[in-house]
Amino acid sequence: MSMLALDTTTVTHGIQLAVAPVFLLTAVAGMIGVIAGRLARIIDRARVVEEKAMDTLDSAYVERARTELRQLRLRGRLANSGIALLTLCAFLIGATIIVLFVGETTEFESGKLAVGGFLCGVVSFLLALACFLVETVIATRLLNFYLPPKADNRGPY
Repeated sequence: MSMLALDTTTVTHGIQLAVAPVFLLTAVAGMIGVIAGRLARIIDRARVVEEKAMDTLDSAYVERARTELRQLRLRGRLANSGIALLTLCAFLIGATIIVLFVGETTEFESGKLAVGGFLCGVVSFLLALACFLVETVIATRLLNFYLPPKADNRGPY
């Protein structure tokens, strides 16, 4: 079959095959937005902690700031890794869509490449979710839920 005279049924079937991975691309785009937002907050918090530590003479605060900055650095690395994995996932899913479409509209045997690309994309997505989970667990561990007891001692807060 010539590339100029494509069978519309074949093209339609190729588009149908390529639509399913597009839904994963939508999820990837949403996750990138969420993780990028978390990364922005991590950076903002690190700037505030660093600035306060530079302006104080309180050595106890400086030590707490160092500990928090180490945690923020780890969280930032996890967020960056998640974004990188999601970008890789999007690339692999995009390549899978192209391979499926080309395989459907030409004589190119695309089955194994499409399956490999899709599975690698899903693995990248799952690894990004793991980075996201670890980052959020670390973020919650940083929270200090302690307040001094109330004067009437009728509860923790």
